[in-house]
Amino acid sequence: MGQRSLTLLTDLYELTMMQGYFKNNRNNTVVFDAFYRKNPCESGYAISCGLEQVIDYVKNLKFTYEDIEYLRGLKIFDEDFLDYLSSFHFTGNIYAIPEGTVMFPKEPMVKVVAPIMEAQFMETAILNIVNHQSLIATKASRVVYAAKGDGIMEFGLRRAQGPDAGIYGARAAVIGGCIGTSNVLTGKDCDVPVKGTHAHSWIMSFEDEYTAFKKYAELYPTATILLVDTYDTLRSGVPNAIKVFKEMRAQGLPMPFYGIRLDSGDLAYLSKEARKMLDAEGFNDAIISASSDLDEYLIDSLKTQGAAITSWGVGTNLITAKDCPSFGGVYKLAAVCDADGRFIPKIKVSENTEKVTNPGNKTVFRFYDKENGKILADVISMYDETFDENKDLVIFDPVDTWKKTKLVAGTYTVRELLVPVFEKGICVYESPKTMEIRDICKKELDTLWDETRRLVNPHRVHVDLSDKLYDIKKQLLDSKTN
Repeated sequence: MGQRSLTLLTDLYELTMMQGYFKNNRNNTVVFDAFYRKNPCESGYAISCGLEQVIDYVKNLKFTYEDIEYLRGLKIFDEDFLDYLSSFHFTGNIYAIPEGTVMFPKEPMVKVVAPIMEAQFMETAILNIVNHQSLIATKASRVVYAAKGDGIMEFGLRRAQGPDAGIYGARAAVIGGCIGTSNVLTGKDCDVPVKGTHAHSWIMSFEDEYTAFKKYAELYPTATILLVDTYDTLRSGVPNAIKVFKEMRAQGLPMPFYGIRLDSGDLAYLSKEARKMLDAEGFNDAIISASSDLDEYLIDSLKTQGAAITSWGVGTNLITAKDCPSFGGVYKLAAVCDADGRFIPKIKVSENTEKVTNPGNKTVFRFYDKENGKILADVISMYDETFDENKDLVIFDPVDTWKKTKLVAGTYTVRELLVPVFEKGICVYESPKTMEIRDICKKELDTLWDETRRLVNPHRVHVDLSDKLYDIKKQLLDSKTN
């Protein structure tokens, strides 16, 4: 499909607003926040993902001759505006929560500080990229958690909503904790492990199941995982696999990675029976892997039932986040710079309480228990605020303000989450490799309490506002409603 320019990956109204700003000579520096309002998948957290692709998008942001000609053909843009677009590029600052980081609702994932025409235009693409990958990374982390240490392989390419969703969804799934993917292009582009076995069609193309297994084992003796449910799992598939394994053992082959895969039927019952059959023949180290429309809930149930499965291939329900197909991230104006260079906070008011925005040029601080490293709370503050770990700090719920927590000096540590990514249009951030981000994500997930990671009704991590931000928000709300 080749390389594509993503400059026109935008909603038309971004361009019509840009022309409006241009015609009215309005190009103040502004602050836009990309954030989300509700954790996906009924989770207690989300995983930041997609920043590397946002960086690539911003670096390559320019209107080609063909782009300008297309826009001219729409007959809604004036020539002076099109001329402006012909030399358009990003000149502002971007801050973001690094990929693999645990995050929570209302926190700016990405903050853009730039002239309004630039910041406004980037809205759609930024949300498209981070919404999708953050969703899949979060879903993957839940599936991995349910497997309790077993390997999860991402197998969903053929069910993904198009090539991009398959490629970057697989990347996000690996960041979320999967040990590899079946997607070869993701393996090449993102330098992640690729894994796979064979299909039922391989079995059916031979005269019998045993021959199909034997030929596959001859080709891949160091990675022999045989799909045993084409005809009859326990009466045919497993016995024929055992026959091939015996022959391999008799030949003195090392067999470092071998076993069977189940793709249908009662996975708990079949895996336990298959385990007995394999163990009886001395193949105690044979792997039993499973696929078949798995998700975190089914894996958790199978583990509870004592299924003898230690490797899982998860496809459709992971790559599509089937139970929660959208992330819900939004991009809202938070401040406008005046003639004196001061940021004037802006707020969106709504009858729907959760849609009321947090105003101003902000940042996010995370507070950890000094003894065990677990997250105590996050605080959204103004960008120029700091917190001293050697002082007591009282934080409070921004809605139910009577709910307060005192962090005692010396018992907590603090970290600012947003990091500089672009400064004056120049990228100042180097993205880690995908597998390095996976390691970062694992460490991040370890900072969550078990109560926050549970699959059903997780504990909510507190995201509070600093005193200064709370007062600004209250003043703006009072001025809008009086």
